[in-house]
Amino acid sequence: MLTAAILSNRIPRLIQCGIVGLSMALMILPPRVSAQGAKPTREQVLRHLDKMRETQPGMWNIAPSEGEYLSNLVQKLKAQRVLEIGTSNGYSAIWLALGLPETSQLITLEINRRRYSLAQNNFEATGIDGLIDSRLADALEEVPKLEGPFDLVFLDADKQDYGKYLEMVLPKVSSGGVIAAHNVTDMASQLQDFLATIQTHPELRTEIVAVGPSGLSISYKKGPPTP
Repeated sequence: MLTAAILSNRIPRLIQCGIVGLSMALMILPPRVSAQGAKPTREQVLRHLDKMRETQPGMWNIAPSEGEYLSNLVQKLKAQRVLEIGTSNGYSAIWLALGLPETSQLITLEINRRRYSLAQNNFEATGIDGLIDSRLADALEEVPKLEGPFDLVFLDADKQDYGKYLEMVLPKVSSGGVIAAHNVTDMASQLQDFLATIQTHPELRTEIVAVGPSGLSISYKKGPPTP
């Protein structure tokens, strides 16, 4: 049995060992862009986006210039609610979230479990996950369940389903809102029906912007502002 004198001598050493052990544990934790509860800086998030491009190839991501364009578009629209169909590893969702104020929300849908899990890791690593409602779901089944309005919808999933997505989301987009679609230039041969629809639809005003190698269609919904 330890005497009081011996125990009193060991307490400082035990405390010291505990502090060292805690320090070593913190050193092996995965890095996070910002401390919990603190808003990450734009520079920190951009550095992580660069790292994603270097270490996570084959994700069919938008180009950085396209991401910058979409982020600025979110700000221009003063968007409060954004929907993305096709999360992949979260690269474009992070760009979209960069343009959102803290009170806004981005819902992003991904059908592939591996890409979905990778996206969660990237959202958490940037510290921007509080703005993102990321769902593992088939968009063709999930979108009809969502309530509008959305100020911006971004399509970047199966090209053969763009027409179906358009039909489902159009009633949920606010007047003056935007439906944006990726790959309308480099995959135009697969999107002929979709492109014809958005360029002739009476509720839409569409332009094709070449801010990156793949092409973006930007379709503004006409009509009076949503009450």
